[in-house]
This record gives sequence, structure tokens and C-alpha cells, in this order.
Amino acid sequence: MMLGSIAGKAACRVRTGLAGAAAYDGVKKVLGVVVAHEAVVAVVALGLRGVRAGETGAEKARLAIADILGEAREKIGEQAPPPGLGAGEHDHEH
Repeated sequence: MMLGSIAGKAACRVRTGLAGAAAYDGVKKVLGVVVAHEAVVAVVALGLRGVRAGETGAEKARLAIADILGEAREKIGEQAPPPGLGAGEHDHEH
């Protein structure tokens, strides 16, 4: 839901950065090596900023969802699993 939207935005930003990197060769021929290099660095930097913003948003969403799930489990009297247990793992030995 919200996490998918944030991940989609982050993927869009990454594609933008990669498109800038892919355009490097074409821009290099037109503007010269120094100007093209600076332009590509600027585009990739923007892409990285977008990725970082997407990662931050995704982490905030994950924490908010975990809080809501914890409160819902508490409300129905269920004990929340310890942090770090993923899907398919259990908390006992065989």
C-alpha cells in the first residue's frame, strides 16, 4: 500500500539517475568531456538524493505499520513476536 508507493517513487528516481548516466556518452560528444562529466555527476547526485529520500520514507512507513500491527495485536490480547523473526522462522529449536 503506502510502502509500494514509496518504493515506486524511489525506483523512478533511480531510473532518472541511470538515464543520466546512460546519456553520458551522447552529452560527452556534444559538450565535451569536462562539461559532460559535471552534468552526469549532477544528475547522478540528484538520483542518489532521491533514492535516499525514498529509503527514508520507506523506513518511516515500515515503522508506522509495525506500530499499528503491534497496537492491534495488543488490543486483541495477542503477544507480538520478538523483533527480527521473519516469515517462516520460529523461535524454538528442532
